[in-house]
Amino acid sequence: SVDLAESGGGQVQPGGSLRLSCAASGFPFNAYGMSWVRQAPGKGLELVSSIDAGSSNTYYAKFVKGRFTISRHNAKNTLFLHLNSLDVEDTAMYYCSTGWQNVFGSRGQGTQVTVST
Repeated sequence: SVDLAESGGGQVQPGGSLRLSCAASGFPFNAYGMSWVRQAPGKGLELVSSIDAGSSNTYYAKFVKGRFTISRHNAKNTLFLHLNSLDVEDTAMYYCSTGWQNVFGSRGQGTQVTVST
């Protein structure tokens, strides 16, 4: 079965940085596009970024504005999201999701990102 485990979240001040990781198992990771999605309190799931299986193509939501970078290490079945210049509006639970631009793919338990002074 698909197993995804996100980590790396935390509490940071505005302008801070974090690196999120997603360890994947139970499916051929190197054959799947992957996405990061987030859910802020009281809001729905929101696509943040996607990367194709071979890291040839990436997608970022407009609100990212060059602040985040998605990457993957297929040999280690791991997906990353580097978050820079974080804003309070980025506070949310972040999930990795199977599939390209797929908000409703399989997800793990999530990792909480809190941006506050």
